[in-house]
Amino acid sequence: MKKFACMLLLLLFFVVILPGHGQAAAATNKIFLDGQELTAGQDVPVENVNNSIMVPLRMIAENLGYKVDWNQTSKTVTIEQQGKTMQLIVNQTAASVDGKTVILTTSPLLRNGTTLVPIRFIGEQFGLTVKWDNTKKIVDLITPEIPDSNTETGGSSGDGGTVVVPPDDAANGLSMINGISFNENRLTIALEGNTQPKVSKVTGPDRIVIDLPNATFSDVFGTGQQLDPNLNGMLTVTDYPEVSGIRYSLYSTNPYTVRFVIDLNTSKNYSVEVSGDVSKLIVIDLNAQSTGDTSTQPGNSGRKLVVLDAGHGAKDSGAVGVTGKYEKNFNLAVILKAAELLKQENKIDVVLTRSDDTFLELKDRAAIANNLKADLFISVHANSSGSSAASGTETYYQREASKALANVMHKYLVQATGLSDRGVRYGNFHVIRETTMPAVLLEVGYLSNKNDEALLFTESLQNKVAASMVSGIKEYLGVQ
Repeated sequence: MKKFACMLLLLLFFVVILPGHGQAAAATNKIFLDGQELTAGQDVPVENVNNSIMVPLRMIAENLGYKVDWNQTSKTVTIEQQGKTMQLIVNQTAASVDGKTVILTTSPLLRNGTTLVPIRFIGEQFGLTVKWDNTKKIVDLITPEIPDSNTETGGSSGDGGTVVVPPDDAANGLSMINGISFNENRLTIALEGNTQPKVSKVTGPDRIVIDLPNATFSDVFGTGQQLDPNLNGMLTVTDYPEVSGIRYSLYSTNPYTVRFVIDLNTSKNYSVEVSGDVSKLIVIDLNAQSTGDTSTQPGNSGRKLVVLDAGHGAKDSGAVGVTGKYEKNFNLAVILKAAELLKQENKIDVVLTRSDDTFLELKDRAAIANNLKADLFISVHANSSGSSAASGTETYYQREASKALANVMHKYLVQATGLSDRGVRYGNFHVIRETTMPAVLLEVGYLSNKNDEALLFTESLQNKVAASMVSGIKEYLGVQ
């Protein structure tokens, strides 16, 4: 009898107490899609596995209109929707998305016939904003706005998914570090929250230390920048002989502090610029003549400030050409060439949203231009269509105040490409909608067209496009 009682207590322990097992836990978790609670099929609770939030895949996918198939023998889930195919295997971190391998943060789990996958996968592959409220145990899924434009451009410039998962033991007041970039001898840190940087110079060896108190890395940060399981990483810096690299880490959890270290080859002065309210940009400028000097801030000294945006980057390849070439690489090549030409103009300053293969959220791209009070914002893309016959060049604006800029930029762009003129069009794209200055999005050509793709990846065409951008910018700004 005692043995039976002991076994009964042990059984109760496994059913009731252990997380992720038993029906009692399911009632404490809720999943909402665009404000509506999902209930059908939610017989398995959300789980936290090694700080990775796991959610039921089938329930979410089917509510989004995806077809879901399960192969019991191979333990494989296949999800299909409008030509996109994803395959995941239980207990394996390697997944397949349209034939390309994607590594998941945590392998899918099988719970009572339901497959659980990391919340980050849902955000990235389904194009959703995903938020996890650890206190209330609620998952919020938000579908992106559908661009009000020609469908041929829908997959090229739309909003990407976002995942925001605070640490389990963190208060809601923590600031979230979303991304960093380094160009023009300036370190830019994009974040959400109220933290203020504490910056100091250190010798032996020379370095600049930036501490951000009451902050941590958002889940978005790890999708665009190097970040190991211990929340340490490094940004490689090239072409800046005074800087050997930039290191960052979650320096402390009591209290939470994120630390950035700019490793220097020689002592440098710096200035610090903080802009924005909730969506903040912190810029550490190594061009300062003395510490605290802000005269080197872009746009000072009466020069016009132009922000150039290379669409997509890192995990977000953008459109994929007929021979497998990535849009993100074309966009960056053109932007870098245009920036070099603009640097030769003594009446124009230029800032890049990204200068290498890194990921930056759309809202942070717009915030860079807004917080710097730029005069112009220009985003470069290459298009894609379900029809291989689609070809040509088009320019998009969203606000009436941007239409004149679009007309000028398009005039020079069509001349440079020699492709068919598809005109100046309205497009409800985030980066040209949320910016406060005249802003346009250039679709140079179609990667889904073999002739366009071949042309776009030639040095000659990229140089012509870059030069056309400079000509359009100078004409619009009235700069000689």
